[in-house]
Amino acid sequence: MQICQSYIGGKSWPSSQPPIDKFYAATGEVIAQVEPATAEMLDEAVAIASEAQRGWAALEAGQRGEILQRAATLMRTHNDELARLEVMDVGKCFGEAVSADVPSGPDALAYFAALAQTGTGDMHRFGDAIAYSERVPLGVCAGIGAWNYPVQIACWKAAPALAAGNAFILKPSEMTPLSGNRIAELFAEAGLPTGLFQVIHGDYHIGRAICEHPGIAKISLTGGVETGKLIMAQSAQTLKKVTLELGGKSPLIVFADADFDSAVQTALDANFYTAGEVCSNATRIFVEDGIAADFIAAMVEKAEAMSVGDPMAPDVDMGALISAPHLEKVLDYVQIGIAEGAELATGGHRVHPQGFEDGYFMEPTILTQCRDDMRVVREEIFGPVMSVLTFADEDEAIRRANATDFGLGAGLMTRDLARGHRVAAQLESGNVWINTYNLLPPGLPFGGVKHSGFGRENSHYSLDAYSEVKTTYVQL
Repeated sequence: MQICQSYIGGKSWPSSQPPIDKFYAATGEVIAQVEPATAEMLDEAVAIASEAQRGWAALEAGQRGEILQRAATLMRTHNDELARLEVMDVGKCFGEAVSADVPSGPDALAYFAALAQTGTGDMHRFGDAIAYSERVPLGVCAGIGAWNYPVQIACWKAAPALAAGNAFILKPSEMTPLSGNRIAELFAEAGLPTGLFQVIHGDYHIGRAICEHPGIAKISLTGGVETGKLIMAQSAQTLKKVTLELGGKSPLIVFADADFDSAVQTALDANFYTAGEVCSNATRIFVEDGIAADFIAAMVEKAEAMSVGDPMAPDVDMGALISAPHLEKVLDYVQIGIAEGAELATGGHRVHPQGFEDGYFMEPTILTQCRDDMRVVREEIFGPVMSVLTFADEDEAIRRANATDFGLGAGLMTRDLARGHRVAAQLESGNVWINTYNLLPPGLPFGGVKHSGFGRENSHYSLDAYSEVKTTYVQL
């Protein structure tokens, strides 16, 4: 059985703490044990990171960029290996991991490797004096990851931090510990200094210690709303910078003039990708009255044709959910929806695929006759459950789409380009997609508003967030 130990100072560190079992979602079997780091191990990691960061920051931006480019190349060379680890970690389909989820990690590294060399500042003249401002690194930064995209999250958080001249400590979810150390090994092989990128394993106990540690300057979290509130509170005593990418209950508005087949497939992809365990997924589908009956029928037909089972099989459309408790939570939400008056159009049950009977599988589920006040429409389910609502006109669709505490993603399907821009401008969301959904190239910022958090992943906005502005005044 694999033992997952923290990666500190370029090597694995054993821990005296009781191990945490790591389950494979597709079989329900324990496939690894995670050794939680102690507070003393975190102290050592921060000290090593601080030393490594000083040397890293002293390099020219181009030198840092070259090393990060090598790291991106190495990750691409090991794409299949990392994708298999992602499947064992999450239970998602290999086809998703190998083609999109894992490649998005090195894409971010390559982007920030180039962006690192574009840093500029300001110069001001005051008679017999000048002053200049520049971006300088924060020091040691940390990322606390969710369990749905372990490779992507590790790179999306580490790449801008490293490009800006910081050291980085990653705490993966204890549910998905397998890929973090392998990424650290590839980074070391690429030439990152020892201790610049380290991995601390454990649960919320070590997460709290990271937030409270005075030697860590910034925390970036991907997680739920309640976790985000805890992270802010725990980081307050040391006045850390905090970036929060939290939950969502995103709308997808389908207008009658949309490309029908494309809209149907987009709605399905926006709900059932990674078994619905995506924070930005469009789990509220608003369909214009005139096409609603045909649209629902087409979605139900396609959903019932989806295959659920072995995540490594090439002909499987949806893999497993992350854990047995999470599966039960999602199934409970289906029953809550029915009790509130929703109609179960398809799905709603646990699946026991042949050879994977004990895995955490569930049918793609579509609930119709939904109302805005239902819990299944208001609360994040984080599973393969779609809520379908209908609307009469554009103003109604916008008003109801915005009637949520969340604001991470939103989308609309229409052939009318003027309408597309008009509606997008009024949607209260950090990201809006028109005639597509959930596409996230590294040059574009990703993040939320309202209870979906603040700060941005990717783009130059995140690079700015991993640095301070320093001004120097020179008397001539």
